[in-house]
Amino acid sequence: MGSTRPVLTGFLRAYLRPYRSRIALIAGLQLVQTVCILLLPTLNALVIDNGVVEGSMGWIVGVGVAMGAVTLVQVTVAISAERKGAAVSAALGRDLRSAVFRRVLSLSAREVDHFGTPSLITRTVNDVKHAQTLTLTLFDTALATAILSIGGVVLAVTQDFWLGLLLVAMFLTVCGCIGFMIATMAPLFERLQTGIDLISRILREQIIGVRVVRAFVQQRREHERFDAANRFIFQPSLRVGRLMTTFAAMVTLVTNIFMTALVWFGGRRIDDGSLQLGTLSALIGYLTLIVLAMVMILVVVTGLSRALASVRRITEVLDSEPSVDEPAVPVQSRTEGGFIEVREVDFGHPGSEAPVLHRVDLVVRRGETVALVGGTGSGKSTLLNLVLRRYDVTGGAIRIDGVDVRDLSADRLTTLVGVVPQTTRLFSGTVRENLHFGDPGADDTRLWWALRVAQAESFVAELPDGLDTPLAQGGRSLSGGQRQRLAIARTLLRRPRVLLLDDCFSALDGGTESRLRAALRHELSGTTVLLTSQRAGAVRDADRIVVLDAGRLAGDGRHADLIRDCRVYREIVQSQPLGTETPGREAVDAAHD
Repeated sequence: MGSTRPVLTGFLRAYLRPYRSRIALIAGLQLVQTVCILLLPTLNALVIDNGVVEGSMGWIVGVGVAMGAVTLVQVTVAISAERKGAAVSAALGRDLRSAVFRRVLSLSAREVDHFGTPSLITRTVNDVKHAQTLTLTLFDTALATAILSIGGVVLAVTQDFWLGLLLVAMFLTVCGCIGFMIATMAPLFERLQTGIDLISRILREQIIGVRVVRAFVQQRREHERFDAANRFIFQPSLRVGRLMTTFAAMVTLVTNIFMTALVWFGGRRIDDGSLQLGTLSALIGYLTLIVLAMVMILVVVTGLSRALASVRRITEVLDSEPSVDEPAVPVQSRTEGGFIEVREVDFGHPGSEAPVLHRVDLVVRRGETVALVGGTGSGKSTLLNLVLRRYDVTGGAIRIDGVDVRDLSADRLTTLVGVVPQTTRLFSGTVRENLHFGDPGADDTRLWWALRVAQAESFVAELPDGLDTPLAQGGRSLSGGQRQRLAIARTLLRRPRVLLLDDCFSALDGGTESRLRAALRHELSGTTVLLTSQRAGAVRDADRIVVLDAGRLAGDGRHADLIRDCRVYREIVQSQPLGTETPGREAVDAAHD
């Protein structure tokens, strides 16, 4: 807890700094409201001592009018403070969500993999909501409670020193209980937030993979997984509920004990004439206000304990520095030829036993089409990600037109290099809006050109509203092949000098793929293309084929040469189904002989 509180105070100080003037106003309003509340027992004592006991109707009426005016001021100020506190809390939530979102977009693939998509979603939405609720509680409850408690104790001691000490003892006892509650509940809320991450991940997998679950009749297994995650957060939730109930009962017990002591000793003092009845009434009123403040603190304690865990999780994201940094002084490439050099490149993930790539050396000339082939885990997609600088090499260098990609700004690199990833990502919105990710300023002529090259023109034209047809989330209203072609068209709109195609023809039939490859060769004749594929027939017409095996360069050449000279490539071709695009075993054996 000692290390968490500075995180919370530093966090609030940093993100509430723009609203310091409003917070000062809220504090002033809460102070006025609390002073009004604290005045009422003292005024009530005056009514009893100077009005009721003395039989003075003038005192009763005059003080009664004053009490009414104080109450009116208190209600007006309280409403104003709550409205301003809600506005600042909402603004903080807006700022936090924006800050977390911007930070997530700036993180490299390594940091995103480290946190996980479900956890990042939970931190951006759920954890920010808890931090926002805490801020509202601080303005609405905690500030007034602190002033009310301390002010009540001070005024009680002022009314009668010895009886006031009873209230001081009660206040310190309840504060000790509050400290115990915070220390006990903070780890429980940490576990609750982790459990929410787990449930979010399982739900995400089950909803996205519901067809697979049903196809393999694994509903029972998925129910058991979800039940296990649900049980993971059941025990801490149950314990939090029990602690909150125990705290309320504890406050009631402490209150009754000290109330009994106050009435007992106060009655004896009144009996011997050393205490006035109005003073005892004021002390009982202050004790009631302090108890009310302690009960309100229960809300603050619950929000604080939960917010401590949420703030730590938000801070983890905000303090994360991307492993792929922007260069301090970006270098502008001298040309835009698309010349790629991969020089003695090594790459390995942190903590992995073996590197993904080891001393890979490759040169791709301007306008050349180079295919990367290899078995699963050979490093094909990793090499494309290194060219795009989603990760940084751990050894060697990758240069485009003579400039190390680590010296290019992110904007410059994405202008030079376009990528169609292995997993197609479309967004909610229309076809036009998805294509505009590639070039927001593209007119309809360019959009239809990109669709025509990507072999998507015919099916888009047949959609109910053409380019303005809405797509379901993730493009689920389209087939896999249609989604891939839209993704290709989106990238073509950038007119990159280097085009990375990461096995993005996998959902296309042979005829469509053949026409698409021919259109790409015709329309992008000067563009350097790096492509990966699992099918030998899809790469055999490339200018060169580079074979990767366990992260090492195993072959480099034309299809016929590799069939003859490269064992790894020969085995890949032999493993392919017989068909028109892939030579049968006899043809491969004949070329080898």
